[in-house]
Amino acid sequence: MLTRARGTAGALVLAVLTALGFAVLAVGPAHAADTVLVGSFTAPDGSPIPDVAVTVSNEDGFTETITSDAGGEFSAVLPGGGTYQIDLDVSTLPAGIALEKPEDESRSLLVLGGEKRILTKLVEGEGGGSGGGGFINVTGDQFLQLLFDGLLFGVMIALAALGLNLVFGTTGLTNFSHGDLVTLGAFTALLLNLVGVHLVIAAPIAVVFCAIVFGWGQNRVLWRPLRRRKTGLIAMMIISIGLAIVLRYSVALFFGAAPQTYKQYAGQSGISLGPVTATPKALILAVLAIITLVVVVIWVQRSRIGKATRAVSDNPALASATGIDVEKVISVVWIVSAGLAAFAGIYLGMTQNSVWNMGQRILLIIFASVILGGLGTVYGAIVGALVVGVFINMTSLIIPTEMKTVGALFVMIIILMIRPQGLLGRRERVG
Repeated sequence: MLTRARGTAGALVLAVLTALGFAVLAVGPAHAADTVLVGSFTAPDGSPIPDVAVTVSNEDGFTETITSDAGGEFSAVLPGGGTYQIDLDVSTLPAGIALEKPEDESRSLLVLGGEKRILTKLVEGEGGGSGGGGFINVTGDQFLQLLFDGLLFGVMIALAALGLNLVFGTTGLTNFSHGDLVTLGAFTALLLNLVGVHLVIAAPIAVVFCAIVFGWGQNRVLWRPLRRRKTGLIAMMIISIGLAIVLRYSVALFFGAAPQTYKQYAGQSGISLGPVTATPKALILAVLAIITLVVVVIWVQRSRIGKATRAVSDNPALASATGIDVEKVISVVWIVSAGLAAFAGIYLGMTQNSVWNMGQRILLIIFASVILGGLGTVYGAIVGALVVGVFINMTSLIIPTEMKTVGALFVMIIILMIRPQGLLGRRERVG
């Protein structure tokens, strides 16, 4: 038995090393310390705006003019940290589109290193808005567009939040490396895409690979031995933080700090659905995500292993005494959790960009969704994610875009003060 376990662990290590080796061959040497300026241009209806010119310069003579791609995204590799002048050529904006804040046309920006994202909000008009935003000036169509975009974002967050909640429900582990499982899913699909596999094929392969290697394999090699040694939950939480840092900077080491895009579906024109607009890939991904969420909920509620999962969540010792293989249940939960996280990463990478710290950026939002909905509840994770997604988008009407996450955290605090167990919190952890 021991030989078999060692053989399994060795095979997992070999698989990971092989994957990393292919990463090196596929992308060549990269520099995690690259200083990169990134941003995007999106019309008020949510469609990307290509061919907008931005000039980046500094006092040392560096000057580069870049334009947004078909997806509205742009990026510039900078020579290093320092103060840069960012000048937007407003003449390259489409007719009827203007800056909400006129000062965004020319601004000075301090860049310390790594990736720096600049935000530029656009509005309808020729002279730009007043810079204040607010619900008073928003139209009905704009309100519906923000609501729709918030729901799409919430569905993506729900995938990751549901996986995190399943692991917490069965093991009690607060896994701070879960956001980096999202990143690994996006970059596993990207790696396959770079070596010539079409994204339609690369995406499901990446989900399965991450579910097995980073789900089952991670639990078997790391968390299962720690549980057997009776390691405390606080110690395991700290270990998850360290694991998150290792995974995050490993991705940066092999892929670099610059945003990456898939070869297929990088730029799509929005299609109108009544008063709202969305790209075809966003709609298809949202439908697939909803189907996945429904399947997982039915699996937890109706299947034999799902019922065993709920039993383990309620009382692991009693579940074991009744003949349930607790470790088998936990392994299955880790597989499902990692697969959902990988799907969320591919979803995020296709609708935005794949960046080495993309999981870290949304980790706080994932935790907010889980806590808001109720720790350990399947429906709570989904409802919490939808509430947070919508609220984040809606608050951009009254507060600066870069601070919109603060609003979601604030409403989470308010709701928890009224209902400490969350919106759907109850005694059983899962189900």
